[in-house]
Amino acid sequence: MASVHPNVRPHDRGLIHRNVRLTSRYVIISNDLAQHPDLTIPAVGLAVIIQSLPAGASVGIKALAARTKGLSEMKIAAALRELEASGFLSRTRERLPDGRFIPRTISYNRPGAESRAARETPEAEEIPEGQEGPEGQEAPEAPEVQEKPPTPKALERLSVPPAAAPAPPPPPTRSLLPERHRAAAALLAGLRRREPRLLLSERDVRRLAPGVTAWLERGAHPEAVSRTLCASLPHDLAHPAGLLAHRLAALMPPPLPAVPVAPPPPDPFQNCDDCDRAFRAPEPGRCRACASTAAAAA
Repeated sequence: MASVHPNVRPHDRGLIHRNVRLTSRYVIISNDLAQHPDLTIPAVGLAVIIQSLPAGASVGIKALAARTKGLSEMKIAAALRELEASGFLSRTRERLPDGRFIPRTISYNRPGAESRAARETPEAEEIPEGQEGPEGQEAPEAPEVQEKPPTPKALERLSVPPAAAPAPPPPPTRSLLPERHRAAAALLAGLRRREPRLLLSERDVRRLAPGVTAWLERGAHPEAVSRTLCASLPHDLAHPAGLLAHRLAALMPPPLPAVPVAPPPPDPFQNCDDCDRAFRAPEPGRCRACASTAAAAA
């Protein structure tokens, strides 16, 4: 019978974490991304790299290929399509006032959830050995002490007259959307009438409206845009905004060709005043031969 060492902990099997508190050079990754059942490992790793980059960094395929090793541009493009389909990434093209288009990429750490204010990270502190949790994780923090509610008399002393209370800020309205994107926003909001699964939030409508505006400015009919966005939806659609962002960027129609300018009509026929021959001229008079003879005689 094998002897059991008395100093070995009972939970020495499986994964053990040795964590320290980080206050700089770190990024928070949700388990929705790290343990996503449908994303491949290259897609998860690429999403981690994108979320760790500062705002304004270049995240094109060539720029990401220069940051990674072992991933070709084709694999990076496939991973980006996975992240778009799952809602972790949105790639659109925004038109500038001078007519040029620039790429716009938005990374979401939790698709469909509004951003919340994060707590301030405490000072870096290494977790002493022996204070980890059951699997080596850091010990839970002490519960917060709840203050006692104030008494009715204290509330009367602290109460403010209703007239002095500031008015609450008005709720956000759709008027914040530029005028050139109103038609696109109405089209996106009405997609659920054609396809109930394309139910978008106001935040998603404002984010996708510039892409639809680019389609309309290229001559696409609104009915054709709606039909293209609603066609052949996957049966397990979980993130409609991510799918629409991918279709708006990947299926962008080309600009309409310039309309050729018709040539001016020819001059009408005139009869020469001297020889009665027909010739083209804007006004009646002599033909070229008679005009030359008259000029030589003069």
